[in-house]
Amino acid sequence: MSDKTRFLLDEKDLPKSWYNIQADSPLAPTPVLRPDTLEPVTPDFLSVLFPMELILQEVSTERFIPIPDEVRDVYKLYRPTPLLRARRLEKALDTTAHIYYKNESVSPAGSHKPNTAIPQAFFNKAAGTRALATETGAGQWGSALASACSFFGLDLEVYMVKVSYQQKPYRRVMMETYGAQVFASPTDRTNYGRSVLKDDPDSPGSLGIAISEAVEAAATSGGKKKYSLGSVLNHVLTHQSVIGEEAL
Repeated sequence: MSDKTRFLLDEKDLPKSWYNIQADSPLAPTPVLRPDTLEPVTPDFLSVLFPMELILQEVSTERFIPIPDEVRDVYKLYRPTPLLRARRLEKALDTTAHIYYKNESVSPAGSHKPNTAIPQAFFNKAAGTRALATETGAGQWGSALASACSFFGLDLEVYMVKVSYQQKPYRRVMMETYGAQVFASPTDRTNYGRSVLKDDPDSPGSLGIAISEAVEAAATSGGKKKYSLGSVLNHVLTHQSVIGEEAL
């Protein structure tokens, strides 16, 4: 039996398409609702926050979505990532199963999050977006997006949960090194942040507060800024499928 642990792909094997799970889902996704009317959102409503290409990916039922060459070029800085066999875990579990994992920690930000940060920055730049606004908790997503924005020449505002901002200064420094502005949320930069501080001047912040501030910053910018996030939405999941495509 082979004792090989690391399985590596060549740069030429980098996937050319993302996989969109909505093409194979037996149920249509529950529509996103407007918070004010509770009616399904429209592309026009979403366009305040996202460029049209990401909106189209959000609702697409195409099985494969091509990865632009510009995105693949940046992916090549760390992709394809290694497929590793977890032999010591197999031994610890005393199992005859083979356990494998993709090591996404080799990315510039140290996590899987650049897989979607890079295309989000690219599609925003291509659409003429001048800057992005986002939130971050521990700082991983903020670091990933700051790195991606630096590749495509986009400004970035990061609303970082205040308690994390205070406890994780090196994540803040990492984001600032990539050129992002980082603010301890809640801030006095947004109406929502000011309302939180009015009720609790010592608020430690939360991810929900930071999201609200980032969304407000984008929505009130007159089209100069868009919002970006690293989870929840279908286009984020689609971009992460590059991991599975390589594994296959």
